[in-house]
Amino acid sequence: MDAGSSGTGRVRFGSDKNFTGVKVFSATMMADRARLGDEVTKWIQANPTFEVREIIVTQSSDEAFHCLSMTVFYFDSEA
Repeated sequence: MDAGSSGTGRVRFGSDKNFTGVKVFSATMMADRARLGDEVTKWIQANPTFEVREIIVTQSSDEAFHCLSMTVFYFDSEA
């Protein structure tokens, strides 16, 4: 029997798939996982020259731990 599980979701913004950077946010503690979306939003707001191209959300777990990751692919218009 498999003791772990995982899942992935993806959101793409626009048809342009070029990107110049990647930022990964991750959390294992329950309270941190609950705030992860807010952290991503704050980062996006703090970087107005970054155009978000894609966000991939990954959840994985085993018998003891649950991890949530959000991977943000972006294009820096000033790069």
